[in-house]
Amino acid sequence: MRTVRAAAAIALASALTAVAGCGGGSSSGGGGSNESPKTLTYWASNQGPSIEADKKILTPELKKFEKETGIKVKLEVVPWADLLNRILAATTSGQGPDVLNIGNTWSASLQATGALLPWDQKNFDAIGGRDRFVDSAVASAGAEGQDPSAVPLYSLAYALYYNKKMFADAGISQPPATWDQLIADGKKISKDGKWALGAEGANLSNNIHQVFALGKQHGADFFDKAGKPTFTSDGAVAAVKQYVDFMAKDKIIAPGNAEYAQNQSLQDFAKGKTAMVLWQAAASTFASQGMKPEDWGVAPVPVPSGTPGTGQNVNSMVAGINIAVFNNTKNVDGAKKFVTFMTSDAEQKLLNKTYGSVPPVKAAQQDPAFSASDVKVLRDTLATSAAPLPQVANESQFETTVGTAVKGLFADAAAGKPVTTESVKAALTKAQQQMTQ
Repeated sequence: MRTVRAAAAIALASALTAVAGCGGGSSSGGGGSNESPKTLTYWASNQGPSIEADKKILTPELKKFEKETGIKVKLEVVPWADLLNRILAATTSGQGPDVLNIGNTWSASLQATGALLPWDQKNFDAIGGRDRFVDSAVASAGAEGQDPSAVPLYSLAYALYYNKKMFADAGISQPPATWDQLIADGKKISKDGKWALGAEGANLSNNIHQVFALGKQHGADFFDKAGKPTFTSDGAVAAVKQYVDFMAKDKIIAPGNAEYAQNQSLQDFAKGKTAMVLWQAAASTFASQGMKPEDWGVAPVPVPSGTPGTGQNVNSMVAGINIAVFNNTKNVDGAKKFVTFMTSDAEQKLLNKTYGSVPPVKAAQQDPAFSASDVKVLRDTLATSAAPLPQVANESQFETTVGTAVKGLFADAAAGKPVTTESVKAALTKAQQQMTQ
């Protein structure tokens, strides 16, 4: 897929305070000017297997837009590890791009800065109307009750990718549907230098994505209805312990994965060192690593029992990439035209097909390409068993604090230190205190 976004290693609460009066724009209306009508700067997130791959994919499309409108787009593909810090710096300085991609989990946090153009009815009408988009995708573009701060661009969910040969060699006929089955299968695979499950233990956001879904299965939300953190609830503690225990107790994740943060687990998968990964739209990365589509399969992320979507059996966060406009753009009309272009039916089909993601534009989803078996798993997950991460202003700080706590617990597991309910609760207590200071 892409490098899963890594949360910035700064406290977002401080950043929000800093930008409150920094010319980031207002959340109440239009914003921007048309001082530079012939140019746009676009920060694209790294969606493909590399920065260069994204440039190769996007450049022809930007040339197409220039030919249609006369507007030249300067492209910068920003790694996920840098993107949030870059955006926060831009909101503080007022010197941002005209258009940018953001992870949908950041929408409410960045919305609170006032730096992004709000997509009210007038602005949505300018790009063809809000009803063109899947409701759940729009719901992940900002806080409830406010105009979205961005427009859905690529929709994603987590799936279980498995290496067919490694399964066959271990005598496993089908992918696991429950966590107990995954552990049992994993113990058959994890020997002779091979491991069952890959993880990115040092990637803060990936940690959050995994423990959030497990938390929902344990009846935990990590925030209460008032938006206050509840990281130390029994369900939250159980979710974090279950995830880290895949390494610490079950021994189906290699200890070295505690240091992974840059897609190394996908590389291990492609090399036949790891049999399974929990990932968003990994097809393009596997292809870049020399794998053929018949080498791997896709199944829903396991649940405790039964089937995904029943009861508390959420098995993914609602993932996705949104496209936003900086409120102080000097080409607001051109920026809206660019968003219109990127969310057009034709571009949605082309780009989402290329990246292996699901179009958030309803009409584009009808293309046969999005009925392929791997994409169908993502579509079904989004439709029936995915839940959005909390749309609260300090969501990004949640990624930083709890993601770091999970990273530390993985480091303990890799070092052979015991990971107990008490040590997990202590780590989450520290994270909650950081959120409330």
